[in-house]
Amino acid sequence: MRRFGRTLVAAALAVTVVAGTAGWAAGDRREAVTGPPPGAAAWRADASGPALPDPASARPHDVARFFAGLDRARKRDLMRRHPLVVGNLDGAPVALRYEANRQAILATGETRYASLASPGRQVLAFDPRGRGQVAEVFGDLERAARVSVIVPGSDSDATGHDAPRAAHTGPAGMARSLRASAGADTAVVAWTGYTTPVGVGLDAAGGRLAEAGAVRLARFTEGLDAVGAPDPVLFCHSYGSVVCGLAARHTDATDLVVLGSPGMRAGSAAALHTRARVWAARGPSDWIADVPNVEFAGIGHGADPASPAFGARRVPAADVRGHTGYFAPGTQSLTAFTALAKGEVR
Repeated sequence: MRRFGRTLVAAALAVTVVAGTAGWAAGDRREAVTGPPPGAAAWRADASGPALPDPASARPHDVARFFAGLDRARKRDLMRRHPLVVGNLDGAPVALRYEANRQAILATGETRYASLASPGRQVLAFDPRGRGQVAEVFGDLERAARVSVIVPGSDSDATGHDAPRAAHTGPAGMARSLRASAGADTAVVAWTGYTTPVGVGLDAAGGRLAEAGAVRLARFTEGLDAVGAPDPVLFCHSYGSVVCGLAARHTDATDLVVLGSPGMRAGSAAALHTRARVWAARGPSDWIADVPNVEFAGIGHGADPASPAFGARRVPAADVRGHTGYFAPGTQSLTAFTALAKGEVR
């Protein structure tokens, strides 16, 4: 009974800390955007040629084989007819997805997305539902020797994907920083492909959104494999590390790197049941250290990945400032991340 009481108190404390740390306001409850992209019904009903792969059920490798059997004219016809489907269809040709998403972004007519359609942007996924989801590639995904994927945490969405802020923070900022450090033979994807919590309220303390995000992340990495991309390194920040923990056993990642993590919904690295090497970084002034590592009645994310008992390999982060400084140029953490992204760590 005493143990139960201590656990209950710890869980309540977790909610209190998560809701109040660093002066952030508790977030509103968000509904996860799931399922196939907008336009899927029209895609399924398209009778202009052979039956099209169902966006809800076709595996990315099946999608890749389907597109491999089409000529250029037919691919472009499908892209023009169904830009939101082609742009979000894991396994479809990369360059075709870039063009489809540019078309889909412009079609929204919304100024908040306009910068994503600028020349040179490589948007691999775009979904305007809810707060918007987006995945952007930095580098040449089709020719890169190494690929990394940034999985961000709370308050990440298509609108704020590249919002003005410190250059090395936010999904796009972290990806740009890593790509600049790792060099031209790497590609980095800023993947905001799930509905993230807003603020640090109950959504951030629970696993509901992470569970939905994990399904999408696993499918996204399968899509990378289907188009011949190298097995990725996943860099998972804050709540994104909860997503990565739940997706770990379903991805082909070579390395799973968590930074500023509140927990991964696993008691240890071994409990993730992944062949990937698991790494953890936490800076000395990161407020995430004040969040109790409990999991009770769906609240909290469990053991601390940065603790020796968890069994993750440690990433040096003694000079990291705050919760978002892990990709700052010159830091020990970015140096270590770069070596992992380049495949230099054996």
